[in-house]
Amino acid sequence: MRRDAVSARDRDVTRRRALMLVWIGEIWNFFEAGVALLSAINTGSIALLAFGLDSLIEIFAGFILIWRLGRELKGREEEIAEKRALKLVGVTFFPLAGYILIQSLVTLGGWLPAPRESLTGIALVIASAFLMTALFLAKSRMAKRLGSRALRAEALQSLACDLQDLLVLLGLGLNVLVGWWWADPVVALALIPFLLKEGWEAVVSGED
Repeated sequence: MRRDAVSARDRDVTRRRALMLVWIGEIWNFFEAGVALLSAINTGSIALLAFGLDSLIEIFAGFILIWRLGRELKGREEEIAEKRALKLVGVTFFPLAGYILIQSLVTLGGWLPAPRESLTGIALVIASAFLMTALFLAKSRMAKRLGSRALRAEALQSLACDLQDLLVLLGLGLNVLVGWWWADPVVALALIPFLLKEGWEAVVSGED
């Protein structure tokens, strides 16, 4: 009895720590989205535009997990509502991918100005890669302790962000180093499969 009480207390402490990590990710994503979108507007970077819009979707997904963990702390289960919310998050990825596809093709076709260099964008992406890796490792440990599929999925989303960060960094870096402006929209096109994958997995999770 006493052991069960201690175990329950430990789980509550772990949930609160997990909530703190998710909130750290949310605060960063707000900052990241603002800087990325502002830089995208100033430089015409499609890769940064995709990066910023994806951050907005991650904010929405993070709030779902915050709500979920908060309900668990109060001893409530709302699995049906969570699945509906996950499905809604997943659906938002598809129009985002379509928008990026059109923007990239239009830019490559010469109907929009070529993207300019963005040192701010490069610094943002590097910082994001380091933070997302740290959050992935910490969230994965807590997800294992809690046996939480939702937290594990959110942690994997942080890891997926790292791969996207590397692609965005490649496009921005080539533009700065050798003036290959077309690398920016090409990298944005390369992000589309990842967006579609994230969207499909969220939709499927919402239907399970």
